[in-house]
Amino acid sequence: MSRLAKGLLILAILSATLGCFTTENTLGDAPVVACGFFSGLFLLALVLGRKIKFDPVLR
Repeated sequence: MSRLAKGLLILAILSATLGCFTTENTLGDAPVVACGFFSGLFLLALVLGRKIKFDPVLR
């Protein structure tokens, strides 16, 4: 996992935690939207960072 993917995962977890444990509705839906945004970027970073090896010789 790349450093970018790790950072986005941490940001997604922190924003989800903030959204779950905030008792008052002072922030609105911002933590939930941020969690979705960071989760999407995390998945994109995982897909782009994956190195696919192709072996043309069938064994």
